[in-house]
Amino acid sequence: MLRVNPEIYEALEKWSADEFRSVNGQLEWAIEKVLREAGRMPKKSGPLPGENQEKKEKT
Repeated sequence: MLRVNPEIYEALEKWSADEFRSVNGQLEWAIEKVLREAGRMPKKSGPLPGENQEKKEKT
């Protein structure tokens, strides 16, 4: 169980709905993104769903 301030949870519900995710899915996505940015999680082969990243081609 996760305790969250009601105002934060309402904002999270809206954000989740805007991106067609469940609240749980949105939290998982956000946590994974922060872990990657902090260098705390190995990078996967591609971007997180919903991220716009251009792949650089090697020449």
